[in-house]
Amino acid sequence: MTERRVVHIVDDEASIRRSTSFMLKRSGYTVATFASGADFLKEVKQLEPGCILLDIHMPEMGGLQVQEALIERGIAMPVVFLTGSGDVATAVRAMKMGAVEFIEKPFEKNVVLGALDLAFSWLGDLRLKELKSQEARLLVACLSTREREVLHRLADGLANKAIALELGISPRTVEVHRANLMIKLGVHTLSEALRIAFAAGLDRSEN
Repeated sequence: MTERRVVHIVDDEASIRRSTSFMLKRSGYTVATFASGADFLKEVKQLEPGCILLDIHMPEMGGLQVQEALIERGIAMPVVFLTGSGDVATAVRAMKMGAVEFIEKPFEKNVVLGALDLAFSWLGDLRLKELKSQEARLLVACLSTREREVLHRLADGLANKAIALELGISPRTVEVHRANLMIKLGVHTLSEALRIAFAAGLDRSEN
């Protein structure tokens, strides 16, 4: 690895900072750690460009607030969110604001490294590599009507139970449609499915 790959870890849990930092340094990354969003934002203008591993739930200033502050300041470092609890609505909001990935704790090494590879490709290529709008629409067009309805609502931040209530079907049926649409889209995570949905310009008004 000839280029320095810098990762800024922002997490209020000291154990997460230590273990993630150790893992990334052993994988060849240059790492800086911050115990709060406020501490990170104080120094961000002077920091070496890189990618940010950002905890979503922190006291005083959460990860989404940090992301909003970065956008307001025109700082374009890609963000990978870390969370201790899966939250579809929060994931949707983070992705809409430009987050690269949304990883649940406890996370595996290969998941973090894969997300960082994606983030650094965005950093190096000026923008996150994603499906063009027309290609995304073609993929979405291959879904059944019900699968598109489920994807629309996932993109709107609804959880499975809320989707089931709105569509008048069981949560289990929603899970089946969700699994099927991900297979058809060729994705493995909610983040990837949302990226296609946003690229396709899905709008609840189309339902």
